[in-house]
Amino acid sequence: MTQVYFHCSNTKKVFVDRRGAVVDDLAEARDHATRVVQSLIHEGSPEDWRDWVLHVSDDQGDELFVVPFTSVLGKSH
Repeated sequence: MTQVYFHCSNTKKVFVDRRGAVVDDLAEARDHATRVVQSLIHEGSPEDWRDWVLHVSDDQGDELFVVPFTSVLGKSH
């Protein structure tokens, strides 16, 4: 099990995850990352999430992978 953190950023803002989550593997971390993105998108904020990216890092601060919000939002029409 590994502690991972889910930080979100765009060119103007950064949201730092100080709590993180304990996951068993990268697949579980990816599932959790998708849920974090979906949660932010659906919270009812007027924020335009298209330029946001979720950065998944381990407890040493090493980035494991990124999830662009557009991968969850889909393409705009």
